[in-house]
Amino acid sequence: MDFYKRVGRLNPDAIFELDGYYVWCGTMTRADDGTYYLYFSFWEKSLGFEAWVTHSKVGYATGRDPFGKFEFQGIALEGSGCGWDKDVIHNPSVIKYAGKYYMYYMGNYGNGEFWDNRNHQRVGVAVADSPEGPWMRFDKPVIDIGPYAHDSLMTSNPSVAVTPGGKLYMIYKAVENNGKLPKGGSVVCGIATADSPIGPFVKYDKPIMVNPENEWSVEDAFIWYENDRFYSLAKDFHGYFTKHGEKQVALFESMDGFDWHLAENPIGFLRGIVLESGEKIDLYYMERPQIYIENGKPTVLLCACMKEEDGETRAHSFNVRLKLD
Repeated sequence: MDFYKRVGRLNPDAIFELDGYYVWCGTMTRADDGTYYLYFSFWEKSLGFEAWVTHSKVGYATGRDPFGKFEFQGIALEGSGCGWDKDVIHNPSVIKYAGKYYMYYMGNYGNGEFWDNRNHQRVGVAVADSPEGPWMRFDKPVIDIGPYAHDSLMTSNPSVAVTPGGKLYMIYKAVENNGKLPKGGSVVCGIATADSPIGPFVKYDKPIMVNPENEWSVEDAFIWYENDRFYSLAKDFHGYFTKHGEKQVALFESMDGFDWHLAENPIGFLRGIVLESGEKIDLYYMERPQIYIENGKPTVLLCACMKEEDGETRAHSFNVRLKLD
């Protein structure tokens, strides 16, 4: 697969942004009546970009064309006010399974300081009969920390692939509790499997997609199943996998979901988009890849984007929906 060549040009209507808010982490599904639902993380811009870890919640917008304008509808899920996901809901990733909708997400709690909330991140799931909600969440994370070393400090950034047989494979971000706190140790990805969307998920005992030259390997991995194998797009922090500089996105593949290797064409995409007019927009960030799959075929690539404005690299963010060939 050459995923880079599958990514099309951007219709400006397929940019989603909200005045006064940072928008991040887009994921999409479709209702039975044909309406598309876009879910995204968002938080007040006045709080600063790093407030994703202390103030993020998940909003949703709707549209009839996956590459057209979407209208903001409201909040889909926010901090529960108590327990493990008291403060923050972030990193939504939605699938439809057996007629129900499942939203995997990162939830956390903390004292309001960046690293304290960051280290209390865990992966949860909420379920709804309709993409409008209401969303029913659970008292415990679906992916907690441990028992393995690679995810002994925190877990986040979930995405789930469903095989033709109905088995679920989840990739998630993991941080090891073996480095100097509060930052902790290695940042890698783990994988877990389940027979039900709400688990229990059984973890694989080793990390996947490891950069041997730097402990901050990959994150933001999205997993899907196509052509009788698994694929994953993941942020390559240091350019080790893509060989195209920092913060690009690499493509990996696996026959069994556990043993992963770099794809023959390793570039998932590079930080930049081309509009339908031919105008190119360079981006400071283009990450959190998610793919909307319709009738078994990947059709839309969603990414969180940020471009540099007047020397400020975190002034404004938005989400894009790019057509996949």
